[in-house]
Amino acid sequence: MLAVINCKQLVTLAGPARPRRGQELRQLSIIDDAALLVRGNRIEKAGARLEIEPLINRDCAVVDAGGRVVLPGFVDAHTHPVFAGTRADEFEERVGGASYQEIAARGGGIQSTVQASRAASLEGLIDIAKRYARWFLRGGTTTVEAKSGYGLSLADELKILKAIRYLNEDVETNLRYVPTFLGAHEIPPEYRSQRETYIQLVVAEMLPRVAAQKLAEYCDVFCELSVFSVAESRVILSAARALGLGLRVHADQLSLSGGARLAAELKAVTADHLEHTDAEGIAALAAAGVQPVLLPASVYALGSSRYPAARAMIDAGLALVLATDFNPGSSPTTSMPLILSLASSQMKMLPAEAITAATINAAYSIGRGAELGSLEPGKLADFVIHDCDDYRELAYFFGIEHTWKVYVDGRLTFPS
Repeated sequence: MLAVINCKQLVTLAGPARPRRGQELRQLSIIDDAALLVRGNRIEKAGARLEIEPLINRDCAVVDAGGRVVLPGFVDAHTHPVFAGTRADEFEERVGGASYQEIAARGGGIQSTVQASRAASLEGLIDIAKRYARWFLRGGTTTVEAKSGYGLSLADELKILKAIRYLNEDVETNLRYVPTFLGAHEIPPEYRSQRETYIQLVVAEMLPRVAAQKLAEYCDVFCELSVFSVAESRVILSAARALGLGLRVHADQLSLSGGARLAAELKAVTADHLEHTDAEGIAALAAAGVQPVLLPASVYALGSSRYPAARAMIDAGLALVLATDFNPGSSPTTSMPLILSLASSQMKMLPAEAITAATINAAYSIGRGAELGSLEPGKLADFVIHDCDDYRELAYFFGIEHTWKVYVDGRLTFPS
């Protein structure tokens, strides 16, 4: 048994067993001067110190939080964590004035990472990803949704998904991964003049193999005028649904492409990005119960000023999620505290709303709401002790590593 005592704020997120909307986003169910009791890998009890401390026996390990803040581990619901190479050169080009679209048009962008990832071995990809796993953990993230999409061939997409499976099962990695197939991330160069052939490859070969080997829980598509059209995305997502995969959509990132409306039409689990989504799209998502996953770091990293309309989405009753979009091109960050800060400063989300969107709502968006995202009895003991006095400091002191200790399954994982 493990007891965490002397918590100035225990931010439990206890509440209804569903994603939070509207005013519920602000309700963090904080217990002041609190303690947490863990048995095995599950939370047994959360409450005031005076309530918990009498339950501690001599066989119980005790961690003194030292008057710090304790939160659930962040759940990062949109990441691309397995790839080879970096795109630091393209970062410099964008600083010099080149646009993301211009770089992609001349064979950079996603294609650059595809080339490096195809050349890497399975073992090489795993080794690279372990480094990023440590970055996630030291920032307080304990679970990530993990997309493929840097292979764009049958063999290489399977290789990336197998790397994700290995990482998820490796006891030394500690980070939890929820796999998503993103073979429709881009048209690879060898199929540029044969779009329909590549789409058929995704539908007829990639998806059946992924489903048969149970390598992914979800399928995602980059629905964008310059990538996959609404009609093409519908074909791929419908095939994925027929094979039992949940649906996610990269929607309206670079233009008002109709991605949000498609996500609503298909009742996808999430619609991600949404920088250009209009009032009609927001209303469609709300009516269909689709969760928006907002990715402010990609807006920041690309030097844009067009952030998603978070306040309009909250007012429409949407159960917002925040995520990093960690990837080598448009969002090379694993820092959820940075995301909290951007959500507040750029999208005018209250710190409490951002915390909810990065924990319990994110957990529901990846099908883990019953297990993760809040500190309630029976849930997995994934929690983080942050070196601050108030949860609002996570967004307020931006660019700071607040994590003091990180626990996954009730075991200390950072510092290791």
